[in-house]
Amino acid sequence: MALTLSPLPCVTTDMNDFVLYGAYGYTGRLITRMAAEVGLKPLLSGRNAEKLAAMHHEFGYDYRAVDLNNQKELHDLLGGQRVVLHAAGPFEQTAQPMMEACIDTGTHYLDITGEIPVFALGAKLGPAAERAGVMLMSGVGFDVVPTDCLAAYLKGKMPEATELTLAFAWKGGMLSHGTAKTMLGGLGSGGAIREHGKIKPVKAAYDVREFPFTEQVPLQAVTIPWGDVFTAYFTTGIPNIKTYFSVPPAQITSMKRSNYLGPLLRLGPVQNYLRKKIEARPAGPDDAQRERAETYVYGEVKDVSGKVVAARLRTPEGYTLTAHSALLIVRKVLDGAVESGYQTPAGLYGPDLVMEIEGVTRADL
Repeated sequence: MALTLSPLPCVTTDMNDFVLYGAYGYTGRLITRMAAEVGLKPLLSGRNAEKLAAMHHEFGYDYRAVDLNNQKELHDLLGGQRVVLHAAGPFEQTAQPMMEACIDTGTHYLDITGEIPVFALGAKLGPAAERAGVMLMSGVGFDVVPTDCLAAYLKGKMPEATELTLAFAWKGGMLSHGTAKTMLGGLGSGGAIREHGKIKPVKAAYDVREFPFTEQVPLQAVTIPWGDVFTAYFTTGIPNIKTYFSVPPAQITSMKRSNYLGPLLRLGPVQNYLRKKIEARPAGPDDAQRERAETYVYGEVKDVSGKVVAARLRTPEGYTLTAHSALLIVRKVLDGAVESGYQTPAGLYGPDLVMEIEGVTRADL
């Protein structure tokens, strides 16, 4: 009988540039694949030693299996490391132990979330991070780098702006399992806007309007609780913020219905059923789908007189951009471009951060 050996819990050296936690998720794997292109060597981590060992054999990178609930393991993982890129969602469940461990060990923290509660957690822990000389920066992927940069760009065009509107649309592509499960967790919970400096809960599909994402026919989009409802206020100081996502009319109707079906949609059996439906789909877009897809971001600011200034971005597909922008920011941190405490991407690196990514274009309207 052949002897089957369990994978080792870790294979590590001292030659790693950063920790990638959640390495075997869809986006984590994409970041792992692209790391070598920018001359970075990640230490792969997550809970599952078997999956990490498989990635070690595929990519050659060191790995270490660590449970976020094991504080000693987590501290041992981060000890001596300069930065961790956290890619294991849902971040509302996973971010706090990682942030707190980073503060304890003096490790800079980055993640790819778009969840408002995680941004709020980072801001809450910001003073402790500042005292420890640690930077906490969430949203270093498509959530929220392009929109945050566009917000900062428009603020520069109109410093006296009191209203900010951001919207985005996808051409092609699909959701990864992680993104879909995060959205599932918020199903039936309504939306959010920022009004007079405060985040205000609103109904799902609170507002619907058209946006000129491209030179073609305007597309309809609906308010969603995108991360910029939180982050853009820190980046720009603009007190009134709404964020929109372009979806088909049938999906807008479903969102409106969810206002009445919320308690049902949050029931365990319903969530479990929908989670299984997600898991039965592909993990995310394949290379060909990502290559064909692209995204569009529209932004506008308005002052008290009603004057409007607008601009838009065209970017690579969202997961592709996430991998590039996350690695770009990892590189900046390793080069010493950090500021302790809670930071936003464009707040620290400026509105042209997104323009450093190949394939991104920006136009004033």
